Amino acid sequence: MAGARLSEAAQEALRRIGGDMRDGYARNRRVLSYAEYFTAFQERPAQFARSAAQYLKDVFDHFGTITVETPRGPLTRFSLFDAPYDGGHDKLVGQEEVQAKIYRALGNFVREGAVNRLLLMHGPNGSAKSTFVSCMQRGLEYYSHLDVGALYRFNWIFPSQKITKSGIGFGGHTEDGEPPVDGDTYAYLDDEHVDAKVGDELRDHPLLLVPGRFRGQILEQLLGESDFVLSDYLKEGDLSSKNKQIFEALLVAYRGDWMRVLRHVQVERFYLSRRYRVGTVTVEPQLAVDAHARQVTMDRSLSSLPAALQSLSLHELSGELVDGNRGLIEYSDLLKRPLEAYKYLLGTVENARVAVDSTQLYVDMVFIGSSNEGHLAVFKETQEFQSFKGRIELVRMPYLLDYEEEKKVYEEAVASTAMGKHVAPHTAYVTALWAVLTRMRKPLPEKYGKGLSELVSRLTPLDKAELYTRGVAPASFSAEQAKELLGAVDKIYAESDSYPNYEGRTGASPRELKTLLLHAAQSTKFLCVSPLAVFEELEDLIKNVSVYEFLKQEPLPGGYHENKKFIQTVQGRYLEIIDDELRSSMGLVDEKRYADLLGRYIANVSHWTKKEKIRNASTGRLDDPDEELMTEVERTLNVIQKPEEHRREVIARIGAWSIEHPGKKIDFSEVFPQKLQLLRDAYFEQHKKLLKKTNEDLLVYLSDGAEATRTRLDEESFVRVETTLKNLVDRFGYCSKCARDTVSFLLRRRYLS
Repeated sequence: MAGARLSEAAQEALRRIGGDMRDGYARNRRVLSYAEYFTAFQERPAQFARSAAQYLKDVFDHFGTITVETPRGPLTRFSLFDAPYDGGHDKLVGQEEVQAKIYRALGNFVREGAVNRLLLMHGPNGSAKSTFVSCMQRGLEYYSHLDVGALYRFNWIFPSQKITKSGIGFGGHTEDGEPPVDGDTYAYLDDEHVDAKVGDELRDHPLLLVPGRFRGQILEQLLGESDFVLSDYLKEGDLSSKNKQIFEALLVAYRGDWMRVLRHVQVERFYLSRRYRVGTVTVEPQLAVDAHARQVTMDRSLSSLPAALQSLSLHELSGELVDGNRGLIEYSDLLKRPLEAYKYLLGTVENARVAVDSTQLYVDMVFIGSSNEGHLAVFKETQEFQSFKGRIELVRMPYLLDYEEEKKVYEEAVASTAMGKHVAPHTAYVTALWAVLTRMRKPLPEKYGKGLSELVSRLTPLDKAELYTRGVAPASFSAEQAKELLGAVDKIYAESDSYPNYEGRTGASPRELKTLLLHAAQSTKFLCVSPLAVFEELEDLIKNVSVYEFLKQEPLPGGYHENKKFIQTVQGRYLEIIDDELRSSMGLVDEKRYADLLGRYIANVSHWTKKEKIRNASTGRLDDPDEELMTEVERTLNVIQKPEEHRREVIARIGAWSIEHPGKKIDFSEVFPQKLQLLRDAYFEQHKKLLKKTNEDLLVYLSDGAEATRTRLDEESFVRVETTLKNLVDRFGYCSKCARDTVSFLLRRRYLS
């Protein structure tokens, strides 16, 4: 209501906000005189003298690193890409090798003292190139708000005639003879005492106001014996055209008194911002040079400028190169532009300058671009590529080949596209596994030595997915074969790195599969976003051969590129998982029971191979190894080779695992996952009738309700059904709707077939 008085609570809230803003302004030192800035610079010269490349490298370092264990060995991951500044939202999944390459390139720029190459990330559509740059941009923005990330620019302040009586239009004393502010700066004058304030859209570094012949000496003296590398931008650079004109005009007016020139300098802290295009800019494909100039003295009242400047032809710069200065500029899909539109980057990247109308634009920024493989291939065929080659550093960014990493991409996507629906367990998993299978490339056995080539030739797409993700060899491989294969994971992973059609270049794109999950969420057939809805969407997707390039690939021996068959493969994996979950929910799974049985078998085998007696746990006597136990377990495991050969392989695998994991207690589920699964399956085969009946009873319960089911079942069966459902919900994350669909799917595919 107009004219209404604010309540005491409202006034107090406003005062509190105002106080916090005022305190923050003072604490962050938003405005400084040049003398104050120079004092702060002397205290922390390495922080204040950073170039854009040094600044971005420090952002990487600020967030730290973690070690990621993979089947190929440990990799370093920069926590910057986990988006801690945004609570983990829109983080980058995987791509640790790319992170390392970009960080190494930044280190090279720092050592060389200049950003002399454009970093061009290339890969298939949807390989997270934009997410990679977004993480850097958001990290830069966050870091610039920290004390350690403070950045400064400067403005020119010209006091009003009320303040000055100097014949040249500035300087001097107030009308009552007192010096303005503290006698050596106009930086803190109120607006009413300022005739003109000329900003600097290019954000020139304040240290450029120190003449070059002195600047290097001062910087070297302050930096001393440190390993800090002074950039060419500060060592040899100069002010932008507009700032240089103002500086020289003032210097002439003051007869060379540099200290009086600095009175007009107001140093201002600035913050990097994607939204407002300050020091971090994304350039979309377009048909123009990314900088412009316009004369500013023509559209501004000349009387508001000091007399000494009214004769100058000052130009104001604008455009993406201007907005990105002192930070990072991204050229999204750079090669979609006609070649003429980015030829200017040849000189800009190499010399850090570009001609803009009647002036030269000098910049300090990191250049990064992105391109898909198709556009890059065309670009490489042009004559101009040789000119660009030395000014571009290519950084390949393929699709992920680890389905557990790929799953993280879809977990976030499915949560945001569920539209209020419950997300059934394993929805992201089945999507990720299918995606990774489509990306697998058939290995070339001739690239390997004699023994390894035979093993590699036997790998199916699923085998490779398991090898890359879990470091697991196929169950059909012997202990020696598994050891040889696992020792060559890195070589297999890198086999196609030199090929144009490298592994990870083709296959299903995460971007397309995120759309597929959105469609699955809108399915009217399923009340939850579930793997079953995903399977139906996949069946529709593979029909669109003319739409998706990866569907046009010819199937190869070994099951490669058989995208329809991959759906069946993933369904098989899904059936194994849900069958195991249902068995466990019924209380029929006791992992300790199988692990104990396998442990007793291995203990007996160990003593058998050493020809030693083993202590009987019941009697305490030393007995011969239990041949009956070993034979029974081997029969359950379907051992087809001679018992003594199999037993020696078991001991050999344990020995190999112990060498690779020194000091770690043996976990049989990790060393012998297939054997444990066979023991489980054998047990469940004996109880298949009970499993089938319980699943059927559970389906009736979920379809007809508890009361209707109670009248049809005996008490024991009814309790088992309710216990099973409770465990499915509490332990595995199902709801009654997706549990019903899952049980029905399992019955049709595994128990009624």
